[in-house]
Amino acid sequence: MDANALPAPPRIWVDADACPAVIRDILYRAAERTRIEVILVANRWLQTPSSRFIRAMQVPGGPDVADDAIAERVAAGDMVITQDIPLAARVLARGAAALDPRGEPFSSDSIAQRLSIRDFMAELRGAGVQTGGPASLHARDRQAFAARLDQWLARQR
Repeated sequence: MDANALPAPPRIWVDADACPAVIRDILYRAAERTRIEVILVANRWLQTPSSRFIRAMQVPGGPDVADDAIAERVAAGDMVITQDIPLAARVLARGAAALDPRGEPFSSDSIAQRLSIRDFMAELRGAGVQTGGPASLHARDRQAFAARLDQWLARQR
């Protein structure tokens, strides 16, 4: 690499199969406002606004295919939007930031505990215990997400 070359600008990767539309809309506006590239990765076709800063990447169907695509391409300094705790662990290990759609950041300090809780809940479900799904996304969740995203974007300038 050329010693004078500038580092690649950070990008925002979105685990888009489960990302709520209202969160994608916040990301679209942020991409236009800050000129940071947003890449939505999903195993289905996604319609995105016409923008040079927003693109969709369709991957084949299958377990963890979108996660693998993100984990292989993410770079240190990038941001990943995901609800998937194992994917968050993978991108944190690569030096990227990870944020869930409720505005809760993943961190290297908390990821092991979050993985343990996730595995415990999976065991309960496997044993037939009804654990319920995630709560509905509320206005306060959208606000928390937008605030955390704005904090990250401000550090990129």
